[in-house]
Amino acid sequence: MAEGEEASRIVPLRPKSAASQQAPAANRPPPPLVAFQRIELGQILRVYGRMVAAGEWRDYALDHGREQAVFSIYRQMGEVPMYRVTKTPKLARKQGAYAVVSAQGMVLKRGHDLDAVLRVFEKKRHLSVVGD
Repeated sequence: MAEGEEASRIVPLRPKSAASQQAPAANRPPPPLVAFQRIELGQILRVYGRMVAAGEWRDYALDHGREQAVFSIYRQMGEVPMYRVTKTPKLARKQGAYAVVSAQGMVLKRGHDLDAVLRVFEKKRHLSVVGD
């Protein structure tokens, strides 16, 4: 090859536009799912085990989504959940990431500390005065 032929083959590099540098949507990894960590699941399952032993609860389900993780609690299979323990990281700085929601959708307790939120399930001890 002659020197002139080789020079004509060289193609100058052009900077790519910003739109062409982005990966197509199919190649991008999906956003991470929100999930309960092992410690959080331990706290929830401790309360769940106590209530199963008392005969009040029978089943549960876990759901992990892009914005929220949900631990649903059932009295019997196939029903709507009696309670849902939710973790919503977007609310962590405002109202608290954790909440306990009733079957009717009412928030029973919300907060930053999961143990404090789960105390809504503790039964009140009834004290009575014994007469002399």
